Amino acid sequence: MSYLLSKKRQLDGETQTQLVTPESANWRYVGFEAHQLKAGESVTVQTGTDEVCAVILSGKANASTQHEAWQNLGDRMSVFEQKAPYSVYSPAQDEICIEAITDVEVAFCKAPGKGGFKAKLISPEQCQYETRGVTSNTRHVCNILFGNEPADSLLVCEVITPSGGWSSYPPHKHDTDAAPAETQLEETYYHKIDPPQGFAFQRVYTDDRSIDETMAVEDGDLVMVPEGYHPVGVPHGYQSYYLNVMAGPSRHWIFHNDPDHEWIIERDKQL
Repeated sequence: MSYLLSKKRQLDGETQTQLVTPESANWRYVGFEAHQLKAGESVTVQTGTDEVCAVILSGKANASTQHEAWQNLGDRMSVFEQKAPYSVYSPAQDEICIEAITDVEVAFCKAPGKGGFKAKLISPEQCQYETRGVTSNTRHVCNILFGNEPADSLLVCEVITPSGGWSSYPPHKHDTDAAPAETQLEETYYHKIDPPQGFAFQRVYTDDRSIDETMAVEDGDLVMVPEGYHPVGVPHGYQSYYLNVMAGPSRHWIFHNDPDHEWIIERDKQL
C-alpha cells in the first residue's frame, strides 16, 4: 500500500475514521481528522496552535466554540446532493464541539493559525459553488474556506466528479514557493464514493518521478499530496466526492499544469 494513502479505520467505541497530522505526514502545515457520529454522540477538537474548519459533511448537528454556538446545522444527508455544507471556523486556542442530532459525518481541517480571525459559522450561502470543465472533465466545485472567506492559512473546498470522469485534471501541482508563478501548498484528499462499495483512482507524481504513486481509493480513504501532480479518475457507474485541505507558506492557490498535458486545456476551449 502506498505511503501516501491513509485507509479508513474505525475502532469499536470510537468515532474517528481518519487522522493525519504534520508529524504523521512528514510535512509542516496540514492536519485532518474525520469522525462518524451516531445521533446523540459528540466530539470536541481543541485547536491548540491551529485554526480549524469543521465541515459537516452529512447529517444535522449542533456546533459550538468557546464563545459561540449554533443549533440545527446541516441541510444534506449525503455529500452527493450537490448542496454546499455548513461549516464552523475556529481560531487557534479555541475548540469546536459537534453534537449529532442525526447520524453525522464531520471533517476537521487544520493548519497553523495566528489567531487573526474570530470563530464563525460558514453557511451554504457563503460558499462558492460552480461547475467547471467539459465532457469527461466536468466537475462540481464548492469553495468552503477559499477566496470567499478569510483565514490565516487554511484553504478548504470540495469536488464532485461524475461517473466516468476526471478531476484535478489536466494534472497540476503547487509545490514550489515561487509566487506569482506558483505557490507551495500541501494537500489532502478525503474521498467518498457513490455507491460506497466503489472505488476511484488517484495518481501522485513529480516531474522527476521521485514520487510516482497510483492508488485505488475507497469510501473514506485519504490521499496525502506533499508535492507533485495529483489527478483523480472515476470508473463508470460510480461518482466521486473529495474534500480538499490545503496550506503552505502563503494562503494563495497558484498552480502549475503538467506541460505534457496542458494542450488539453486549449483543446477543451473549442468544445
